[in-house]
Amino acid sequence: MNKSELISILATEADVTKAVAEKALNAITQGITGALKNGEDVTLVGFGTFKVSKRAARTGRNPKTGEPLEIAACNSPSFSAGKTLKEAVN
Repeated sequence: MNKSELISILATEADVTKAVAEKALNAITQGITGALKNGEDVTLVGFGTFKVSKRAARTGRNPKTGEPLEIAACNSPSFSAGKTLKEAVN
């Protein structure tokens, strides 16, 4: 499923136009992104939790040449599925 398909479902389920559904989806993604940028977790009960994980610097290998290279430390967004989502998938 891509973004336009998700917008179509949102518009149908909420009985709104696709333009309104797109604005709503964009607002949600911007809100989640903003919270993660500020170091906050975003929890949607039953669906899951978005959070930022810190990755330490490490030494990796160039797969083509095999020579070692340094990979810088960074922050990485992650998602943990909630119980309801896990049960729905299984």
